[in-house]
Amino acid sequence: MSKPDVLQVGAYPAWDQEPLDETFAMHRYFEAADKSGFLAGVGPTIRAIATRGELGASRAMIEACPKLEIISVYGVGFDAVDLKTAGERGIRVTNTPDVLTNDVADLGVAMMLCLSRGMTGAERWVRDGSWAAKGLYPLQHRVWGKRAGVLGLGRIGFEVAKRLQGFGLDIAYSNVTQKDYAKGWRFLPNAVELARHADFFFVTLAASAETRHIVNREVIEAVGPEGMVINISRASNIDEEALLAALESGKLGSAALDVFEGEPKLNPRFFALNNVLLQPHHASGTFETRKAMGQLVRDNLLAHFAGRPLLTPVL
Repeated sequence: MSKPDVLQVGAYPAWDQEPLDETFAMHRYFEAADKSGFLAGVGPTIRAIATRGELGASRAMIEACPKLEIISVYGVGFDAVDLKTAGERGIRVTNTPDVLTNDVADLGVAMMLCLSRGMTGAERWVRDGSWAAKGLYPLQHRVWGKRAGVLGLGRIGFEVAKRLQGFGLDIAYSNVTQKDYAKGWRFLPNAVELARHADFFFVTLAASAETRHIVNREVIEAVGPEGMVINISRASNIDEEALLAALESGKLGSAALDVFEGEPKLNPRFFALNNVLLQPHHASGTFETRKAMGQLVRDNLLAHFAGRPLLTPVL
């Protein structure tokens, strides 16, 4: 029996690539110099697309694969997949939730601590001899006992809030609906009210057309000149121009960011700021989690071609 033909949109680690190559006929789109020509050649045989969250699958890519049955996304975000086209064609879509939830929550809290306490600057202070030459590092800001706002109390938002409890923070959240499991956390109905509450404003909601720039100028300025925005969701959830303007003017105190518009090419205005912590979209970047994500991509593909229920369907 021939192996199912799979279009591979981006590179995977060797521990994922090898089992994929053993089980499927993998067609490496990302290696092709002439991508449109490559797609025209292999598209008619493709039954599955294996992609990454930030790469997705466009309408043109989907339409070039008339036999396409499933799109398996390596990552929790699937906003880069054209779900409308997939739905119209009866194509299944899966992602890799849950396995990365705790790592993402860990990094969000770590960024809050790192930026609030000035840890990257303090480390440079020791290494460059400033401690010996200039004395103690400038005072920073405490975390414990302050107020946190979590925008989007899904899997990741819930884990962030649980961790923040350990610091004695006053926790509020905003979500489409009030959550029964959010015992002791205040529900605020919209992002502006949540921002007014928060010293630390965590953006953890899933991205969609409806949430694009939900964190706009009004929300950002409501966090205020002493507040911090932490984004571990998707870049599209924040109006980046408004964020930069507020950081530059002092209308927002600081921001800790793991995602950016146009990444990995960031707006150069970020590099001139000393009130931001910049991370390379690596919230799920641990060996353990990335291996679990790759396994889930393969398991969804295997389940589909065996006629079994999908493990983590989106569509």
